Amino acid sequence: MSLQYQQPMKVIVTGATGMVGEGVLHECLQSPFIAEVLVVTRRSTGYQHPKLKELIHDDFFDISPIAAQLAGYDACYFCLGVSSVGMSQELYYKFTYLLTMQFAKAVATHSKHCTFIYVSGAGTDSSEKGRSAWARVKGKTENDLFKLPFKQCYAFRPGFIKPTPGLRYSHSLYKVLNWIFPIGRALYPKGFVTLSELGQAMINITRQGFTKKIIDGKDIALLAKLPSE
Repeated sequence: MSLQYQQPMKVIVTGATGMVGEGVLHECLQSPFIAEVLVVTRRSTGYQHPKLKELIHDDFFDISPIAAQLAGYDACYFCLGVSSVGMSQELYYKFTYLLTMQFAKAVATHSKHCTFIYVSGAGTDSSEKGRSAWARVKGKTENDLFKLPFKQCYAFRPGFIKPTPGLRYSHSLYKVLNWIFPIGRALYPKGFVTLSELGQAMINITRQGFTKKIIDGKDIALLAKLPSE
């Protein structure tokens, strides 16, 4: 794999007031390969850092008021998502497919050489024909993102994510179940990653590319360990 970006990158992160987005933001702020992080969010993350810029926007279904501010970025790490538990199929489709595509189209228009990474989920149905409604919606979202004119586009499918210690937005369930991580990792490496690995894998795949568009947990762990050059 050869380097796609020789200079420090400018990246966009969404979902930074959730566990995954915050973890990715943390890795980006620590990375020497990233010069600027634009967080697009409905409310402030509460973080302050020389690299960090926040763009507060309430309506992710209408990106037009802020679209021009998405110009000139090398990557977008889309970590915004909702659980399907207790949600109607119609609402889940709206908040998963429609919202994601609205944002992605705006980024594709204004940052044409951008790498877009979508945090999907293990069990996503690429055929869009399976029994699980949420898996079909995720599959359609991935498939249509791949059609947009990005420089690179990847779907990350982590399963269980071990939180990064000390961060604010870690889900309590993941904290409680941390003990299962080494067992799960040994038995099913595709389904168990750390949040730090997820963020590092995003940065490395942006810089160096990869042979696959759909990235499972085993790929994430591999990508996180890639040498910097």
